[in-house]
Amino acid sequence: MTAFLNGCYFVINYIIDMGASVMLPIIISILAIIIGVKPGKAIRSGLMIGVGFVGMSLIVDMMNDNMGPAAQAMAERLGVSLSIVEVGWPGMSGVTWGSIIATIAIPLSIAINLVMFGLKLTKTINIDIWNVWHIAFTGAIAYAVTGNLLIGLLGVAVHSIFTFKFGDLWAPLLTDYFELDGLTTPHGTSAYMAPVACLVDAIIERIPGVRKINFSVEGLQEKIGVLGEPVVIGFILGTIIGFLAGYGPQEALPLGIKMAGVMVLMPKVIKCIMDGLLPISERAKELMHNHFGEDSDFYIGLDPAVLLGDPEVVTAGILFIPITLLIAIIMPGNRILPFGDLATIGFFIAIAVAVHKGNLFRTLISGTCIMTMTVWIANQTVEWTTKLGTSVGAIEEGATLAAMDQGGCPITYVFVQLFTRENILGLIVIAAIYIVCLFFAVMHSKARAAELAAAEDEF
Repeated sequence: MTAFLNGCYFVINYIIDMGASVMLPIIISILAIIIGVKPGKAIRSGLMIGVGFVGMSLIVDMMNDNMGPAAQAMAERLGVSLSIVEVGWPGMSGVTWGSIIATIAIPLSIAINLVMFGLKLTKTINIDIWNVWHIAFTGAIAYAVTGNLLIGLLGVAVHSIFTFKFGDLWAPLLTDYFELDGLTTPHGTSAYMAPVACLVDAIIERIPGVRKINFSVEGLQEKIGVLGEPVVIGFILGTIIGFLAGYGPQEALPLGIKMAGVMVLMPKVIKCIMDGLLPISERAKELMHNHFGEDSDFYIGLDPAVLLGDPEVVTAGILFIPITLLIAIIMPGNRILPFGDLATIGFFIAIAVAVHKGNLFRTLISGTCIMTMTVWIANQTVEWTTKLGTSVGAIEEGATLAAMDQGGCPITYVFVQLFTRENILGLIVIAAIYIVCLFFAVMHSKARAAELAAAEDEF
């Protein structure tokens, strides 16, 4: 039995180590063939998804290579010395996959998904196996901190349940705002931080005058023409960040051009992923309708990367690079210098953009709350993430490890705190805030679903 488990561990990690751009095409192609898509079409779908992830990886790497040094230069100009440089999701996902919990997390999460779907406790069918690392992280860090394997597996189960319910929760928003009918994005920072945006939206709706403020990239483009186009906005924002970092024109202007490139290229890259997913989505819908009737309702769970092609999401992601640094600078007791996740802040606020229907004003407010909570929690989990990194041999004794993505996850924080009780006040505050946010998220999702249904009836 031990030899079998070791063999499974080796095979799974061998595939995982190739990265999402290889892992997902393999899984998607096999899944497509299983559900009846012709092999040629299935392989093409898998390859298109792989190409999309390669393109996205190139864009993210370019942002890391250029925005990372600019962010550090901005911090240095402000005279800020933060002792821990966060590694971001690329570093933390690698550490997570190194845990024995991660190997168990994939089949356990799939089993929970199937049971919940069979019992009609969720409408989400998750095919985004790569991002199970977010689920695995909760279990891996709980296991590393408590030393109890059962607590680690419970962490995987709890986060899995949250994930699939988030898939149900955000599906109406994806249909309404992103026009991704029948799809949802249950994983990661987009899903678990969006409830904060729902609370902020509810509060703003109750403030006379403020609730009428509404501006967006699309609205800006209508008012000022070419200057409001995403390519121009990207150039302006990138150049401003360059000058804030102390760059001269020879460095600031190229940074602006690269951010303009992000604004233009990201939607085209995401289109490759969507083209690859379309045949599978159509075939899955056909099967579900054949087995459960035309009125059957279900959602295909995908990587939140499919949301990054929206101009409002890309614009907000760039704006939150300096905003997140400012939050880190002014937050009392903060030890973390945001770095690894700066280029992918779009993931943190993507669903928040949909919550606010593209209103950039509201996104800036809720995004600030999201990033403040993230940085605060990430500070509280430094010792935990460090212990996980040490336990899997990713870092040496005496080193520290931090990441905003997952390291700043309220679900993980509350779950582990329930067993360690190292910070009772923090546990109570974060749990209370998050429960309130979840309540407003459910209310918001129901309201959007009702709006969508009413619009379909009128049509």
